[in-house]
Amino acid sequence: MTIRYPNGKKYVPAQRSTRVNKKNLSFSNRGKTLEDELNETNEYYLANNKAVIHKKPVPIQIVHVKYPARSAAVITEAYFRSPSTTDYNGVWNGRYIDFEAKETKNTTSFPLQNIHEHQVEHMKRVTEQAGIAFLLVKFTVLDRYFIVPYEYFEKKWERMIAGGRKSITLSEMEEISIEIHAGFNPRLDYLAALDSHWKKPY
Repeated sequence: MTIRYPNGKKYVPAQRSTRVNKKNLSFSNRGKTLEDELNETNEYYLANNKAVIHKKPVPIQIVHVKYPARSAAVITEAYFRSPSTTDYNGVWNGRYIDFEAKETKNTTSFPLQNIHEHQVEHMKRVTEQAGIAFLLVKFTVLDRYFIVPYEYFEKKWERMIAGGRKSITLSEMEEISIEIHAGFNPRLDYLAALDSHWKKPY
C-alpha cells in the first residue's frame, strides 16, 4: 500500500531490523522498539487503573482500494490527511498527558531534526493549558531512556532556531532530563518518574 503525506510525498516507514544481537539479550534489552515498550507499559497502567494513555491513531485518507475478491479489500494508496501531533496522550491523576517518543542510534547526542515544528507548537499549547508535555527519548545503542520536560526542551529548540547547536548532547540530556530504567512490569514506568517532577496542583 502506498501512503503519502499531504504534500504528495511518498511515506517510507522505518525498517525494523530482524537481526538479533546476542550481546544485548538481557533483562533490560530484549530487542523491543520503544513503541512496543510503551504500548506494553500503557496496557499495564490501564489494567491496574493507574492511567488511561493511548497511542494516537494516524489520520489517513484512503484514495484507492482494490478488490481481488468479493470478501477482500486491499488499500493500495492513501494520504496522511494532516500532520500528526505527538505519539501518545491520555489522563493521569487528573492531569492531561501528551508526549512524543523518539529513538536514536546516536550515542553522543539527540538530533533535533527528529522533531517537527508543529509538534513543538503542539507541546507548547498543551503546557500553556497546564497539561504535561514531554519527549521520551531512547538511546538504543546505550539502552538509556530519558524524559525531557517541554520547558527544558524548549530552550534547546530555541537555541537551534537562533542558529546554535542542532542537537541535545548526552551530557545535556543527563542534566535536564529524568532518566528512567527498563523493568519488567511495567516495562517503562515513566509515570513514577513524572511523579517526582510534576506534583498535583491540589
